Amino acid sequence: MTMTTKPDTPAAVTTPIQNSLTAGRLPTPAPWIILGAAIAVSAAIFGVMAVAGGSGYNWGGALLVGALLYIPSVWLFSVLVEGRRRAMDRLVTALVTGAFVLAMIPLVSLTITVVTFGLARFDAEFFTNSMRNVTGEGGGIVHAIVGTLLMTGTAALISIPIGLMTSVYLVEYGHGRLARGITFLVDVMTGIPSIVAGLFAYAVFSIFLGPGTRTGIAGAVSLAVLMIPVVVRSSEEMLRLVPNELREAAYALGVPKWLTIVKVVLPTSMAGITTGIMLSIARVIGETAPLLIAAGFTASVNYNMFDGRMQSLPVFVYTQYANQGNPPQAYLDRAWAAALTLILIVMALNLIARLVARFFAPKFGR
Repeated sequence: MTMTTKPDTPAAVTTPIQNSLTAGRLPTPAPWIILGAAIAVSAAIFGVMAVAGGSGYNWGGALLVGALLYIPSVWLFSVLVEGRRRAMDRLVTALVTGAFVLAMIPLVSLTITVVTFGLARFDAEFFTNSMRNVTGEGGGIVHAIVGTLLMTGTAALISIPIGLMTSVYLVEYGHGRLARGITFLVDVMTGIPSIVAGLFAYAVFSIFLGPGTRTGIAGAVSLAVLMIPVVVRSSEEMLRLVPNELREAAYALGVPKWLTIVKVVLPTSMAGITTGIMLSIARVIGETAPLLIAAGFTASVNYNMFDGRMQSLPVFVYTQYANQGNPPQAYLDRAWAAALTLILIVMALNLIARLVARFFAPKFGR
């Protein structure tokens, strides 16, 4: 009996699995190297142009062209090494990053310019004196700071309750034509030019107090007209983000609707509401046209909102720049320093809003 043996079969050849997601990858510093090379090429081109034309070197243009060269370059290298999928990801990343940097350039430039020119008069005299009996050098902005804080604070006291209660009505109670009409009017008020709000306040107070009346309360009312739609829209969006499960849980426990709004809905959305209120204050604190019409300007400190004209920081900056005296540099220095002060006040308000949102927001979890 013969036994046949089965011939050995050759071992199966294993082929590596190609995965397009992990096939190839540029080194980590590759995008920076490509960016540096693109800027170097652009700098060389602008250097040749500057030498040929006999003009100064354009650093801004060199950086901009270098950034534009980087976008197709990083896409091309990524296509050759990583494939089209990763190349498209790097292309979109480069475009988004470039848009962000482009948007930051004016902000950084403005900040550097204001700080550079504003520090010339950033001293104790500037913050302790007013412009009363000052025609040349010296003087300060204490009267403008007082007026800005009083009018903005009064506008906040007027607009925040109105805007918050309006948003609560629209979210919790509003249905039908009335709610749609209020929403339409709020949207229209959002686009009102600031000077129209100033003319409105001036006309209202002229009817009751006589033509030509300019007071701090009139300026506060004009700012409140601009603040109310911003408070309404921001608060409305924050209230709509509160989960309905929280409301239903409170109703299931027998809590009335008004108490649910006060104890559940508002505390839950407090962080977002506070941020919206601070945005509305930052939106109106730098307004010039309505205050110039409704509140006017003065060189003295005025603490009475209902009597006499009242100065504000934006109007102070405008008047110092538009009505330059002798020496003109003193007026420009005061204008830059007042602009820097206004920016610092807005920054302080935003920091306060962050702290309020952090400490008063509800704490979830265990």
